Amino acid sequence: MTQPPSFVSINYDLVCKFHSSIYGLKQVLRVWYERLTYTLLGLGFIQSKCDDSLMTLKTKANCVYVLICVDDIIFTYSFSAQLQSVISKLHSEFAHKQLGNLEYFLEIEVKLLCKGSLILSQTKGIYDLLDKVGTFDAKGISTPLFEGVKLFKLGSDYMDDPTLYISIIGAL
Repeated sequence: MTQPPSFVSINYDLVCKFHSSIYGLKQVLRVWYERLTYTLLGLGFIQSKCDDSLMTLKTKANCVYVLICVDDIIFTYSFSAQLQSVISKLHSEFAHKQLGNLEYFLEIEVKLLCKGSLILSQTKGIYDLLDKVGTFDAKGISTPLFEGVKLFKLGSDYMDDPTLYISIIGAL
């Protein structure tokens, strides 16, 4: 980085300190998360001891849960008026879009049934992975290893594209 035109100094050891994060840098999500967490704590939310990304706001008869994943937020509640109050307070601090009821999150399909029940399914994610690998029409077997295959201590070079294997393992 060079010195800004409005700042002139012959000492080139001086650096500029940014007082806010710059969009596009990897730190920006961390700064956003810290600001969101600070705001939610100020509204009375309590951070989970098991997972920092889960926060709860409990009152006598109501409860609001907030799950933060990178730049996505999931709200669930027992009473909608309390949720609307929280969202309006967050709207004064952050620009956001409400995308309606949750349908997919982290490759998990969410279906709302009657009486507040949910079905969580990874069927679409599994089908997408099978299609990516080219084994969509494969038949299942009781054991994933063929009879008579010899395993070697040092492995083998059977895969043409090792990055595909890494991608598959990462998707699992």
